[in-house]
Formats: sequence, C-alpha cells, structure tokens
Amino acid sequence: MARVLVFDSGVGGLSVLKELRAQKCATSFGYLADNGFFPYGIKEDAALIERLPQLIRAAVVAHEFDAVVVACNTASTIALDEIRVAVDVPVVGTVPAIKPACGVSHSRVVGLLGTPGTVRRPYTDDLILKFAGDCEVLRHGSAELVELAERKMSDGVLDVEDVQDAVRGLFCQPRGEQIDTVVLACTHFPLLRDELRKAVDRPIQWVDSGAAIARQTKKVLSDNEPPAGRVAVSDQLLLTASEITPSLLRSFQAAGFTNPQLIDF
Repeated sequence: MARVLVFDSGVGGLSVLKELRAQKCATSFGYLADNGFFPYGIKEDAALIERLPQLIRAAVVAHEFDAVVVACNTASTIALDEIRVAVDVPVVGTVPAIKPACGVSHSRVVGLLGTPGTVRRPYTDDLILKFAGDCEVLRHGSAELVELAERKMSDGVLDVEDVQDAVRGLFCQPRGEQIDTVVLACTHFPLLRDELRKAVDRPIQWVDSGAAIARQTKKVLSDNEPPAGRVAVSDQLLLTASEITPSLLRSFQAAGFTNPQLIDF
C-alpha cells in the first residue's frame, strides 16, 4: 500500500513515473507539478531553495505519501538537502547520469544536456570530477528543450528543426563532432528522445537516470513499511496553478491522473 509522490516543475517527471510504474515501486502515485512557478531552469537558486521544501512538505502532510521522488535535476541539484530536512519520509533525488554515460562512451567525449542552471552548478562539477575519469564532458544548457517537451505533451507534435536549434550549441563546441553519448540531465528531455534522434543524424547513446531512480525508490520503500490498515486510493494530480491547457491536462490523464487538485500553497 505504499504511496509515492513524484515532483517536477511540469511534465518532465512523467518520464520517471513511467519507470517507477514499470518496476512496481508503489500501489499508487501522486504527481505534484509546480506549474505556477514553471520553468525552474531560469529561476534564481535562492527562490527555489525557499519554495521547494515547503511546497513538497505541504503535499506530503496533506496526502500522507510514504516517499518523495524529486524527478527534477534542477530541484535536486539545488534543494535536495533542504527538502529532506523538511519532510519526514525518504526523498529520492535525480542525479545527472554522468557515471553510466562515461562507462559506455567509446569516443570518451560525452555531452551533458540539461537546463542552464543544472549544467553550471558546483554539484555537476563534482559529479564530473568524481565519475568522468578520462572522458571530456561538453556541457550545454537549454531552457528551450524544456519548453519543447511541454509543447509536445500539450500539442502532440513538434518541428524537428526546433529541436536541432536547441541542441546545436552542444555539438558545435570543439570536439563536439566526437560526442557518442549524451546525458539527458533534465527529466523533460527523455520525453523528446525520438525527436533528438531525428535532430542529430548520427549514432548517439542517450542516457538518463529514470531506471536508476526507480531502483533506488524501490529500495528505500522496502526499508520503510507503510502504515498498516491504510485504505487504497487512486493516483492524484496536484497543481500549484489552476490554469492548465486542456491538451496538457489530457497528457496527465493519459498517464492515469483523472482528477486534478489545486494544492493550497
């Protein structure tokens, strides 16, 4: 009867939710989309550190979740410690998959594709220092790709040329032509995997952390049994703003969330 809250600024966490469901991590899920403060990639760190712990705490207290998955690289690299202090349940963060990407790269040149905030943070610097080994990691931050993922989930179609424009800065760098593996360091980006493959017309391994997040969530839940006698509930969609397009709402409904609720925050 475990209940897991998946948190993201928008629809990106749906890519992680897919893995959580595939690995049967819980019997029900909540999805908290901070659409009232979207997008995170261009927000100041201090504003996110102030907002996110209390927002997630409000959701956990109101709906009695057993664990939280922060399915957002930006939020995890900025405020994960503060979120863990704010709530009384296990919190699983999202770490850019630099280690596994470097493990499979043959050219030893790896691309890191994230939001502008994620790619420049000291947290990311530390991951590269620890796990990149003899690889060169080329970074590119794109807020545009986040918007494109939201548009795809809302409208269903994208112009591949828009995706090409958004990633051009990664491959135009010195040695960019040698990149054979790209870390998708934003949970929105796996939603664009097909478009990315078409936009970059050569073999690239696109690596994200969704499966690893699901494994870690399953592990922490096995160590923390939910309360006995709990009544089963359906999946819940929580929003921080009432304004949401009908097409985007249909994307959440397709993921199993049929009754959106406005969280009091």
